[in-house]
Amino acid sequence: MALALVLILIVVGALEFHYMSPWWLTPIASNWQQMDDALLLTFAITGVAFVAINLFMAYALVTFKHQDGVRAAATHASTRLEWWLVGATTVGIIALLAPGLSVYARLIDPPPEAMVFEVLGQQWQWHYRLPGKDGKLGSTDVRFISNANPYGINPADPSGQDDLLVEGQEMHIPSGKPVRVLLRAQDVLHDFYVPEFRTRMNMVPGMVTSFWFTPTRAGRFEVMCAQLCGIGHFNMRSYVVVDDEPAYRTWLAAQPSFAGRAAAAAGGEQPGRQGRLLAQSRGCSACHSVDGNPGAGPSWKGLFGRSEIMNDGATVRVDEAYLRESITNPAARIVKGYQPIMPAQQLSPTDVAQLVDYIKTIR
Repeated sequence: MALALVLILIVVGALEFHYMSPWWLTPIASNWQQMDDALLLTFAITGVAFVAINLFMAYALVTFKHQDGVRAAATHASTRLEWWLVGATTVGIIALLAPGLSVYARLIDPPPEAMVFEVLGQQWQWHYRLPGKDGKLGSTDVRFISNANPYGINPADPSGQDDLLVEGQEMHIPSGKPVRVLLRAQDVLHDFYVPEFRTRMNMVPGMVTSFWFTPTRAGRFEVMCAQLCGIGHFNMRSYVVVDDEPAYRTWLAAQPSFAGRAAAAAGGEQPGRQGRLLAQSRGCSACHSVDGNPGAGPSWKGLFGRSEIMNDGATVRVDEAYLRESITNPAARIVKGYQPIMPAQQLSPTDVAQLVDYIKTIR
């Protein structure tokens, strides 16, 4: 009897939590209302099954409980009951799968007028690329990937010369226009996910996956990686900003092209530029911010020349020697309040010097 009561209380508690929970869907910002409809249908079907099964178990515990002197009678299976169960289960599974498969078929079939941008996932950051005036993205290959070319764009492909390479971790798109997103992964499995757009897709090394959506309201929406991709996974964040058309055009005009970035590099380096490219290509920015905000590691803003307290209580002045040691042997000395989670990096002395020069410029 007590176990039956526990099952009933579990059902009541689950229903109460579902209807009174403060955690619910974020306000939608795209055309994919069907995603929400499919999710709510799944909740309804699985909820009904959960309640029915638990209440039936409670009923069976009370009705068929042990009684002294009473033995259970052996009965043969009911073919009619089995067919009813098979039929009900089949209908339930179809009702669960059919809406999702229908939505997925549309998700990967973009309209022909959709604009395109590419996302490259890398531990632990995102790189964004758009086609230039020719409307085509240049071809890519892993053999072309370098600190200065993290996208792996083929320098011999004319279509890639005017590709626009987004600086930083913020991608802009115009409101009200369909957008096709091409997805690649440089190292491990990632997943590009924006909750308000109700869209997400795995990013598999060696493959190009895609989906599309139409943003329906302006705003700044956070991008998350929905696959556990390493120790910096939790900090693999970015933003998609939905603008009106004039604001989008202004932002787009400020993005450098692949050819323009190469010409700027050939014409002379600004201080710390190679170190910044190296930090971006190695995913350092996922843990070390450059704006003073805390992360998994100390912010690089104003770090050089500052005194830091270590976990052992010692005070260390951040000079070039300390930075070189922290980059090549991250576990040697840990700043107080942080964990020794930084992986060892395979860097040449030149790479280390470029990173140190870059950190020195962040004031």
